[in-house]
This record gives sequence, C-alpha cells and structure tokens, in this order.
Amino acid sequence: MAIQSMKFFTYKIDGKNGIHARPAGALVNTAKGFSSNITIKNGNRDADAKRLFSVMSLGAKHGDELAFFINGVDEAEAAAALEDTLKKSFENDRG
Repeated sequence: MAIQSMKFFTYKIDGKNGIHARPAGALVNTAKGFSSNITIKNGNRDADAKRLFSVMSLGAKHGDELAFFINGVDEAEAAAALEDTLKKSFENDRG
C-alpha cells in the first residue's frame, strides 16, 4: 500500500484589503476545478476552499499568512493553480 502525500504551501496576503469577495471568488472557482480536498488555515480558523462563505469566514487581512493543505489525485496541479490564482488576484490590490 502506497503512502499518500499531501501538498502544503503558505501564502502571505499582500493585498491591502485582505481576502475580500473578488479574490475569494477566484480562489473558490479555482479550487472547484480539482477533485482534491483543499483546506485553508488562518490562525485557528479552517476553511473549505471550495465554499465561498467558508473562505470569507477566515477573515484574512493584509499580512496574514494562510496555510493550504491539498490532498488528492490532482494535488500538485491544484497547488500550482491556487498559488497562481492568489498572485493574480492581488496584483492590482497591493498596498
């Protein structure tokens, strides 16, 4: 039996307004394109990356560091796509 790995990365929110509706929506849309389970952690709060309300409930502000845990058959692709989405979502919102 093979040991299943999990992808993990962190992302420091550099957008001056934190995760508001636009970047949260982009993140959720990207996450929904993958079958892997994707959890985001901000401090002691966890969110399902495929649910907008869950992501918004993280209350992620400028400077917060989010941890992403991705587990599934397409985890590598999901991690790369999520990181790219985060970078693009905040490129016009940096303060």
